[in-house]
Amino acid sequence: QHVVFFWRMSEEVLKYEGSNFLRQRLVLSTLSGKSIRINKIRQYDDHPGLKESEANLIRLLDKLTNGSRIEVNETGTSLYYNPGLLQGGKIEHDCNKQRGIGYYLEVVIMLAPFAKMSVNITLKGVTTAPDDPSVDYYKMCVLPLLKKIISSDDLDIKINQRGVWPDGEGEIYFSCPVVRRMRPIIMIDEDKVKRIRGLAYCQKVNPGMTNRMIHSARHVLNKYLPDVYIYTDYIKGQNSSPGYGLVLVSEGSSGIIHAAEGCSMSSVLPEDIGKDTALRLIQEIVTGGCVDSVCQTIPLLFTVLGYHDVSKIRLGHLTSYTVEFLRHMKDFFQVVFKIDSNFEIVDNEIERESVILTSVGIGYSNVCKPNK
Repeated sequence: QHVVFFWRMSEEVLKYEGSNFLRQRLVLSTLSGKSIRINKIRQYDDHPGLKESEANLIRLLDKLTNGSRIEVNETGTSLYYNPGLLQGGKIEHDCNKQRGIGYYLEVVIMLAPFAKMSVNITLKGVTTAPDDPSVDYYKMCVLPLLKKIISSDDLDIKINQRGVWPDGEGEIYFSCPVVRRMRPIIMIDEDKVKRIRGLAYCQKVNPGMTNRMIHSARHVLNKYLPDVYIYTDYIKGQNSSPGYGLVLVSEGSSGIIHAAEGCSMSSVLPEDIGKDTALRLIQEIVTGGCVDSVCQTIPLLFTVLGYHDVSKIRLGHLTSYTVEFLRHMKDFFQVVFKIDSNFEIVDNEIERESVILTSVGIGYSNVCKPNK
């Protein structure tokens, strides 16, 4: 037997305070069918209430769903959200430029497999922003992870046009098929890194910036691995800000991927970006786990929404974002993870610590998907 969730005017309303973890609460509310009320959103700030980027995210959810009820008070400090039916389909959305497209793409990735129709969405805005994972990160790191969980050729991320923060006029396309039920996920075996790939890009600046970043990154990485190859992408651009950045991914023999990225900020040299990004990638590899630290919440969500079977995932250091996500999973789905610590001891010292999270799926069934 499988648990079936129907989207309705839920009698139960979960109450929260503050603006933190808004995306988590909206996503889990939509999937569980439970209404939420969030009060005291930046109540004592100089600019109280929802930010423009957060209001823009709520409008995106309204496009993805059918029949959602959204109420915001005059000052924007209180939000009531009663989720509707996940519709999907072909959607176009202009993202607010306060945040990168990656801020919105995470929400779409979590919801898309459970929609009524396959999601084909075009997002316009900033593809590279300092506070959010870039679209290149999602394409090079998150997309391979999704393809291991959802086996489909229709799953894809395309960057039609780059746009660097703050005035980026970028455009990306994301397509995802719908699934009836998620399969159990077992990802506990770590492996060794066999190669490193990357992408150095620049827009409206000297093309030599990419070569300077690549040379600096290779100077660090070639000490550990000879198989390092970094592609370049130079865009002239018309209506975008100048900028440059670097994305690096490590690929293991069994397909485990870790990633790190850096982008141009004020008075940051390309050599510094290349070196810092390479060092962050090494730190990410040393931290361990079968999933990159930035996208830990995505597979954890899919394990809970899977069959009535055991799923196990090995993660490195749990981020504060992931810890709060586990708490929210208990609120919305009454699911608690079993967490086992694992230590690697070398010369009587703890060399590396990882955790194995075990859960049993709730048997979530996508009632929106039509029968064929």
